[in-house]
Formats: sequence, structure tokens, C-alpha cells
Amino acid sequence: MTGRTATVVGGGIGGLAAALALTRRGWRIEVWERAAEFTEIGAGLSLWPNALHALAALGLDGQVRDLAAVEAGGGVRDRAGRWLSRTDNSELERRFGMPLVVLHRADLVRALAEALPAGTLRASSEVTGIRDEGDGVVVEGGGIRRVDLVIGADGLHSTVRRLQWPEAAAPRYAGYTAWRMITEPMPAPVGDGAATWGRGERFGFTALPGGRFYCFGTATVPAGGKAPGSERAEVLRRFGGWPKPIPDLLAAVPESAVLRHDIYDLPPLPDYVRGRVALLGDAAHAMTPNLGQGACQALEDAVVLAASLDAAPDVDAALARYDQARRSRTQMVVRRSARMGTIGQLAWPPAVLGRDLAARLTPAALTLRSMTPILGWRP
Repeated sequence: MTGRTATVVGGGIGGLAAALALTRRGWRIEVWERAAEFTEIGAGLSLWPNALHALAALGLDGQVRDLAAVEAGGGVRDRAGRWLSRTDNSELERRFGMPLVVLHRADLVRALAEALPAGTLRASSEVTGIRDEGDGVVVEGGGIRRVDLVIGADGLHSTVRRLQWPEAAAPRYAGYTAWRMITEPMPAPVGDGAATWGRGERFGFTALPGGRFYCFGTATVPAGGKAPGSERAEVLRRFGGWPKPIPDLLAAVPESAVLRHDIYDLPPLPDYVRGRVALLGDAAHAMTPNLGQGACQALEDAVVLAASLDAAPDVDAALARYDQARRSRTQMVVRRSARMGTIGQLAWPPAVLGRDLAARLTPAALTLRSMTPILGWRP
């Protein structure tokens, strides 16, 4: 199994995890990233038990947990600040063998990158062409390289997907935009994290290490919008009067810390493999963030791809095995996440009333049980 070669296109979480998983199985890997450096400008990131099990398979779960904060509890509140549902996250660890943790995306990217051998990472390397030759692939752009396998891990607007899946539908706008931000260290306790549901708007927060908090807001607006002033001013306008501790959290957000992104997901692809080219992460199944599973599923992809390449007699059989293992699962998560977003963004008052009542009447144990097909994954 040693001596085989692969080019990973995209130096985000999924691409770096795939590179690490294959390197540890004897593959010679290059990771091509079109940006000038391997980093991540995003904000906070939730890693659920399934993701931590994937990181354990990579030998990084302990290191990543040292960089993260364990979320002790959480839940959903209504616009008046009343709890609709609450979760004791110690039950997650008891049931699934790992907790829910939160960290900065850049810290996870750094941990994955630093675990790779020197010379693996090639920044400022953009793919311009892929030629499948049956028993290998020629990839062009950041030089020319012939390899046994190309892995497209280059995100929502994947170049690899465009080149090899030209018929694939474009990403679809979910109908709402999101603001993400990280506070300065808070001087006083804030309490358990929560998502607050309004009418066509949501606001959520959760603790990070060092007394900081990751916060997000969403609003149903047309795609491509931009605040007339600063995005921080827009967030204050929309959410500054929401129940405590939201105003206190927003007061601790620096002016430059607010990121705005329209939310998209990817219509289902008929396959994740074409010849010796495989997609993973957002390139294969970009999803809305409502279940906190985007990075988690990319980590699963990386572990399953490497295990499939170990288990099958040749690369083609292994890729078929990977496609079969991952496509139905990840597309299920995409659908569930989209449904959760639709529910959270409801704006018609009778629908909001019914949604909030249903959430209040649903036992926490039932909610957790409904998540078992996602969180109960093991390598």
C-alpha cells in the first residue's frame, strides 16, 4: 500500500485531514492551496462526537480538545428569552463517547497542518486542469504532476467539481445570510450557550477558551446584500435589543470581527467519484450550518476515504467503496440541516407560535435520540 501518490486540492479542514490520513498510510501527498497561506479566517467551530471520533482516528483528538472548550449545556430560547428546550451535554459524552467542543476554526486548521510532514503543503497553487488517464491522473496548475489519485477538497465553489462534474447544479442560496463573530474575553459569566429564535432571524452563542464567545446571527434577506454602514452596526441594529446576554456579547465584539456570508448548500451529486478523482467536504456536499456538521462530515470523509483505500484491493474499487459509504449519509445530513434552517427562519407569526410550542413540548431525550444517526458515527 506504500508509495502511492495523491494531490489534495484545497487546504481547509477536509483536505488537510485527508492528507494526514493518507500520509499515515504511506501515501506521498501534496496539498495544493490557491491562497498564499494555509490558514482560516472563519470564526468558531463546533465539533460533535462524530468529529472527535474521526480526529481520534487521526491521532489528534487529545490535541484538539486541549485547544477547545467543552460545551456543558445549551438549548433554544424564544424571542422573549424563555427557554424552549435545554440540553445537558454530559449526556452526549455518555451516549456517544465524546463531548461537544467548540474552538476557533484557525486552531483546527493549524493543528492539522502542523501534523503533516514538511514539504506536503504548497500554497499559491491553483488547479487549472485535470486529465484522467485511467490508471492515474495528471493535475495541472501548481506545476504538473501525475498521481494515483486527486482529491477535490476545495469547498463550495470547487474547481475540481467544475472540471470533472460540469453538469452539476450550482450551489443554491438557502434564503438567509449569517454574521459570525468572536467577542473579546468577557468580564463576567454568561451562562450556557443558546440559540434564540425570532421571526426570520436567529442569534446564537457558545463559549470558546479564554473567556471569549463565538456568536452568530441570521436573517432572511436577498443574497448578495451588504450593510449600508459597517456589518457590526447592522448586527447591533438587528440584535442589540434581544434578551440578555446578547447585548452584552455584542458590546464585546470588536468592530473588525464581524464576518458576513450568505448561506448556501449544494444540490445532491449523483456520485462523489469520477475515475481517479474524488470529492470530499463542501466540494461534495456543502451544507447549511444549522446542525454544526459541515466540518464534522468533512473529517468523517477523510477518515473513510483513507480506510477505504486500505481495505480495497485497488484504487478504483476503494473509491467505489468510499462513494457508497459517504454519499447517502452526507446527503441525509444536508437535507436535515436545510430543514432545521427552514424551521429556525420561520417568520409568519402563527407558524412561529406553532414552532415554539412544538419545541417546548418535545422532550430533550427525544431530540437527542433523533440525532443518533448523525452523532453515533464511529470510524
